[in-house]
Parts: sequence; C-alpha cells; structure tokens
Amino acid sequence: MPKSSLDRLTIETLRGVGPQLAIKLQKIGLYKIQDLLFHLPLRYIDRTQITPIGAVQPQTEVVIEGEVRACDTVFGRRRSLVCRIQDQSGTTTLRFFHFNRAQQDRLQPGVLVRCFGEARRGKSGIEFYHPEYQHLDQTKANKLEDTLTPIYPATEGITQSRIRDLCAQALTLLDQQPIVELLPSKLNSDLSRQLSYSLLDALRLLHNPPPGTALHLLAAGEHPAQQRLAAEELIAHNLSLLRLRQKIQRQQAPSLLEDHKTKTLFLKQLGFQLTTAQQRVSAEISTDISSSVPMLRLVQGDVGSGKTVVAALAALQAIANGKQAALMAPTEILAEQHRVNFEQWLQPLGIRIAWLTGKIKGKARDVQLAAIADGTAQMVIGTHALFQESVSFKDLGLSIIDEQHRFGVHQRLALRSKGFSEDPSANIDGSAPHQLIMTATPIPRTLAMSAYADLDCSVIDELPPGRTPVDTLVLSNLRRPDVIERVRASCINGRQAYWVCTLIEESDVLEAQAAEVTASELKLLLPELSIGLIHGRLKPREKLTLMEDFKAGKINLLVATTVIEVGVDVPNASLMIIENSERLGLSQLHQLRGRVGRGSQASHCVLLYSPPLSGNGSARLKIMRETTDGFKISEKDLELRGPGEVLGTRQTGDMRLHIADLQRDAHMLPQIKSIAEQMLINHPKSVDPLIRRWLGHNQQYAQA
Repeated sequence: MPKSSLDRLTIETLRGVGPQLAIKLQKIGLYKIQDLLFHLPLRYIDRTQITPIGAVQPQTEVVIEGEVRACDTVFGRRRSLVCRIQDQSGTTTLRFFHFNRAQQDRLQPGVLVRCFGEARRGKSGIEFYHPEYQHLDQTKANKLEDTLTPIYPATEGITQSRIRDLCAQALTLLDQQPIVELLPSKLNSDLSRQLSYSLLDALRLLHNPPPGTALHLLAAGEHPAQQRLAAEELIAHNLSLLRLRQKIQRQQAPSLLEDHKTKTLFLKQLGFQLTTAQQRVSAEISTDISSSVPMLRLVQGDVGSGKTVVAALAALQAIANGKQAALMAPTEILAEQHRVNFEQWLQPLGIRIAWLTGKIKGKARDVQLAAIADGTAQMVIGTHALFQESVSFKDLGLSIIDEQHRFGVHQRLALRSKGFSEDPSANIDGSAPHQLIMTATPIPRTLAMSAYADLDCSVIDELPPGRTPVDTLVLSNLRRPDVIERVRASCINGRQAYWVCTLIEESDVLEAQAAEVTASELKLLLPELSIGLIHGRLKPREKLTLMEDFKAGKINLLVATTVIEVGVDVPNASLMIIENSERLGLSQLHQLRGRVGRGSQASHCVLLYSPPLSGNGSARLKIMRETTDGFKISEKDLELRGPGEVLGTRQTGDMRLHIADLQRDAHMLPQIKSIAEQMLINHPKSVDPLIRRWLGHNQQYAQA
C-alpha cells in the first residue's frame, strides 16, 4: 500500500511556522500536515452574499454594505462609538465599546463600508456589536468571499486567519501529493450515501464549502462529506479494537476444562438455583475458557441479575485447573462485598482468597503480596491496586473486571498483562490469561458495538425468581415529612430502609458532612429506630461492620452517601429514599434503586427533588418512574447525556473521536462493524495505515 508523504511531513515545513507556533499547534494535536487536513471547522459563516439592511433578521450572521450617515461617541453606562449606516433598503447601527480616535476619524459620513457580524435587537432597532468591517473602494468592485468561511478549533495565541492560512497551505499540497484512499472502492455495505464522496473531495468541501452548501446539514454534522469522514473514523476505531483482539488471540491461553465434581459441590452449597440466563452465560464462559484462545467476554446484567455467581463459577473453573483468578472492582466497598461473597462460596471448598486495596499497607500488604506471588492465594480480590507494579501473580489464568465503565481499556489490559509476558520464559507455560468483563450498567447496543468491539458479549436478561419490580415515586422536598412518616411505618413493620444523601460537589468530606447532618436530623425525628451512617470517609473495616449489622437486621435505617451504589445486597431492605435525585445521572439512580427489591416483599423507591426541575432533570425522573428496565434506561441516558458521559471519562479518553459522534452516527454502526471485518480479511494492507491515520495519537491502539 503506497503511503502518502503528508502523514510524514511535519507542520514546520509550512510557510510561517516556527518553533514557537509549532508548540502552540501541538497543544491542539497538530503535528503533521495530515493533522491539519483532518482539523475540521467547528462551524461556518456565510460571507458569499450581501444581505440588504432592510432584510436582516435578529440572531443571524450576515454581510451588509452601506454608507456611513453619522458616527458619534455616546456616553452612558458604557462609553461607545455609535455608527449609523444606510443602504437603499434601510438603516442599522454599528456599536463599538472598544475603539480609538483613528478608527472614529475614518468612519466619517459618506464613507462606504462592508460589515460582517451577528444582528441583535437594540435600543435603535437592529444593531451590530463590534462587527468586522472594511472600507470599500468606490472606484472598483470589491470581491466577496467565494466559499463559506470556516471557524476552526484553536488555542491561545493562534488566530482564525493564521489557522485558515495553514489549512489552505495543506490543501494546496494535496494537488502535488493526493491523500491515499484507504477504504476499498468496492464494499458490500449500505453506506452508499456516506461513502459517495472521495476522501479528497470531502476534505476540500469541508475546509472550503461552496456557496449554497446546506449550512443546517454542516451544523448538524450530517452533510455527506462529514459522514464520509465519520464513517472512515469509526471503521478505523473498529479495526483498532479488532486488531487488538487479533493480537491477543494469537497468543496461547491455558485450556481450563470444566471440573464437573467441583462445580456440583459449589452449586449444591449455594442455597438457590441459577436462572436459565445465568446458566446460559456461564456455559458460554465455560466454553471460552476451555479453549486455548484467550477469552475476551463482556457480561452485561441488570441490577440484581446475579453476575457475581457467574463470575465465581468462572473463577472456580480456573482454580480447579491449578490457575489463579483475580477480580478487580472500582471501589473498596464493592470489592469488600465481593470478598464476603467469594469467601462464603469458595472457602468451604478449601480455596484461599487474597485481598488487596490501596489502603492495605505495611506487613499486612506484604503478606498478601507474598501469597499472590507464590500461588498460595488462588483467588485474588481487590481494587485498581491489583495492577500496580509491586503485584506479581504466580500463574494468573483468569482476570475478572467488575463495572468495566469505571476503567479504561488501558487499565484492563494492564491487569491482563499481570498474567502474561511477551517473554515466554517469564510464564510457567507462556500462556495469557482469559479475561471476563462485567457491568451492571446496561450499555446501549450502539455503544457496545463501537467501544467494546474487541469483546464477545453476553447478557443476563433474567432476574432471579421472587424478585418484585420496585415501585418508584417522584416527590418534591416539600413532601419530606410524609416520607419520614413512611420510613417510620415501614421499619416498625419489620422492613429496612436506605436514605441516600447526594451533593452537587463530588467531595468525600462534604458528602460525609451532609450525611451526618441528615442522620442527626432523622435520629431526632425517628428516636424509636436504630439508624446507621455510612460514607466514603469511614475506614474499610467500619464500612464492612456497618453493612454486616444492616444485613443482620440490627440497623433499621441506613443513611448513606452514594458509596452504596453497587454491590450491596440486603433482601429485607424494601424502601429507598434518594435526596436531591435530580442531581444524579440515570445510571446512578438505577444502580441505587437496585439496592431494594431483592426480597419477595413489595419494594419502593422515593426520588425526592428540589423544585424547579430542569428539562433534563424532569426527563430523567420521568423515565425512572416509568420503567425498571436497565436497557431502556441506558438508551434514554445516551439520548440525554451523549456517549462520553455514559461510557465514562476513562473509557472515552481511550476512544477519542475527532469527527464521528456515536449518538448521531449510531445508524451506521452495524455496517461499520461489517466493513471492518471485511477489511481485516480481504484488505489487510490497508488496515494499519487507516488506524494510524485516525488513532496515531493513541499508541495502545495504533500499535495493536
């Protein structure tokens, strides 16, 4: 595949780019000339035609021409230079708050000027504040712009005129060295509209759109030229993840055969039967890890669907084959909950469990590290501390990551690398561990197809029998006394309740203080109840003791911050109160609500809010009231917040998109996936150059 020199030429080869400007350009990701070509405008302004002054509408950007009729300094709250200009259709006002004497002297009555700016309603009708303007030569025609004017993303010290000049130079170089087309000309796809433009034509149009180009399509990112580039970028991202998958699956993994005797013992002591969905997903995982190809599987399951048991069965299969298994959770309270469950299930089978978080220090930490390193710890549970350099596994066969959206791709690869070295002598058998990813935050199908293209996907789409749907109420804070009475009645009748406090600021200190104030207030109003308080600033052992007391029924009402969002399972808790619910995202609200409804009795969730509600706040609470289906909620979340926030900053930090938008371009994703798979098989020489073109900034992908 011939390689365009444009992706090798540095930006310093352009006229006017010295070392200082080059440093400023690098701040916005511009290193090479090809980077400039893909540095597309944020928006466009139309200077290709003159609008009669009488036809100007407010809140529009227009070019007008006219004769200066008067120009005076006006003194008021702010001194301003006010200039009246007139054409044959009407009169308007130019207003300058920053001006000098020379400027005022040149805007004398009778002078002809051409102005560009946004029209606004003012005291004297339509006004332009600080418009761009030029003096017209009355003896010759003054040429208008022949294309729409681009407004580029920029940074401090780089003007629009400078960046337009650099992009124009880069486009001129395209005449001498056309950019290489990397997408095969014949693709079996339904993207005929998106791929109707050549790459060269798309770039030229987007940097210099001709008059008449549909501005509304450009503004929405829906012009076919933009869609051509978005499609190519999404194909590159899909290819990068598929290539990453290929690279991993070329390695050998331990073949972990199912031990029916151990599995039977495990299931017998559980005390409950697996659902059909749990059995199906567990069988998929078992088949994967029985193979010598590394498993890469994402398991999605709604709140309370029983993912942890499925993970425990996978870990058991690894351990029965003489390997270690590791489970990484994003928070200490969730990791502790996993430890409690795994100890209850695995210790009776003689399996030793190690425990590692950032707060375990000194001798206690050394003991855990030694047990992990010499293999006496067969199951290892912890937080992100598991992928620190000091952690060394003897023979890791399976890594499990819970709540994947809290971690980035790099972090799960880091844990995976704990069990594998490129040097076979560093491994017992030179094999790579299998990897299981779990999330209780349902991921919309469109996001799963793009952000997790390297993973197989399983869904636990069934709740254990006996679970009752949670009834959700949305109430104003003005009803708080009624809610407190409801808590009293519920707890006196033998049920338990959560009261969750939230703050706008993400601060452990402030959230702890808010929870302490609420707990004190509730203790005064509900003296007959036993009330506990849990927040992020408690020591891990204190949190665990509180949760054990709550689970044992010693505490009626647990006041908490959002630390109880995931991993807490108390079947007798049937009432959840969430204060300031309008401040939380849908994913968090759904997770919190999932703490109740785990027993057979009717459960309720009360979402308290402070009026007035914003439009988004109202939409979030409405969907929470209407459904308990996590996938419907996740689709609404995507609609309201966009993919960046739904996936989490760490994940989207790894998956940085320049032009494509996962929400806007979701309709293309099924075809994108198909094209990427076709290219890997039929056009392998185009794959690496395409990944480098779009992901050169991200070495983890670009070198996959």
